[in-house]
Amino acid sequence: MATPDTAIQDQTATTFDIATLFVSLELSPSKWFVTSLSPGSKKLSKHMITGSDSNALLDLLARVKGKAEQRMNSPIEIVVIQEAGLDGFWIHRLLLAQGIESHVVEAASIAVPRRHRRSKTDRIDGEMLLRTLMAFKRGEPRVCSMVIAPSPEEEDLRRLSRERRTLVKERTRHINRIKGLLMSQGIKGYQPNRRDCHQRLEALQTGDGRPLPTHLKTEVLRELDRLDLVKRQIAEVEAARNALLRSVQEEARSEAGSPGAQLMKLRSIGPEFASVLWLEGFYRRFNNRRQLAAYAGLAPSPWRSGKVNRDQGIAKSGNPRLRTTMVELAWLWLRHQPNSALSRWFHDQVQGKLGRSRKVAIVALARKLLIALWRYVAEGVVPEGAVFKPA
Repeated sequence: MATPDTAIQDQTATTFDIATLFVSLELSPSKWFVTSLSPGSKKLSKHMITGSDSNALLDLLARVKGKAEQRMNSPIEIVVIQEAGLDGFWIHRLLLAQGIESHVVEAASIAVPRRHRRSKTDRIDGEMLLRTLMAFKRGEPRVCSMVIAPSPEEEDLRRLSRERRTLVKERTRHINRIKGLLMSQGIKGYQPNRRDCHQRLEALQTGDGRPLPTHLKTEVLRELDRLDLVKRQIAEVEAARNALLRSVQEEARSEAGSPGAQLMKLRSIGPEFASVLWLEGFYRRFNNRRQLAAYAGLAPSPWRSGKVNRDQGIAKSGNPRLRTTMVELAWLWLRHQPNSALSRWFHDQVQGKLGRSRKVAIVALARKLLIALWRYVAEGVVPEGAVFKPA
């Protein structure tokens, strides 16, 4: 009796092109685990190479391909799969440059056993990736979600908005750290963001009337220095982002223009929102609104089985930066576009309610707004009732 793995391999051997070598890469910083299935073979080959050693990977693929071609006496095509992770897309681009078909899969989309304690090793994960790749090439629908790798230029442009978000979080941590240190001495109301923060620090006294302890004051001063550095870096990143948007706006004089330039014309959308929407979402094509909502993680995730029929909320998959930006933009849209059709829809749904109902409605508004802005950028359809900024 054939094992499950053997049955799968027997089934796919009659479906696939016989001259295809399937390879999966299980990547880690220290080592790479390579699993391959040669055409006409039922046995999986497993190899271990040093992590980030691209030359060793290419040599291994060449050796495996050479042996398969010698055995089959015909040319062999290689198809490689890897999970999207810490290594980014450089391995994928390296393989494509060598004429090797490569795919990057979203790890969360791969089906795994639902046992309470399932086994997990590089060997098992490599075999699972290989079976997923074979099913994908066989044309099975929804077996996994392949990631569309951005070009090096598109990936580099994203660095501005992503670096700014990281720096803003770091600025918040420094501010909270300073306030926490002073709160432990009974001092409230000190604002580290003010220009005169150093002068005000000299005049502070503890809650029991003592001057600030020497070492505490020195620690706060060092935190202020780090805060000043972060604020300067934020200003530099924002200046580079604004220069990019200006250059694109000046160069894009066609009828369609650029997504960033078009979005900047609408009220409630500033440079940061425009750059995130452009570089994180609208840089790629979507066939329909469902694909766009799923990419942003704003698609619903129903739970329907027998008599159970309920909604689990949004899927929260896809691009988290685009999702959080759209929720923030939805609140600003209500403020700056109060007469638009989307704002009126939100108020009709909420009807003055507070709490969870309002949060659910704002997420739904974020999804509708994302679709409306996508149609505005792609087809030139202005959201109903939207107001443009003065020229």
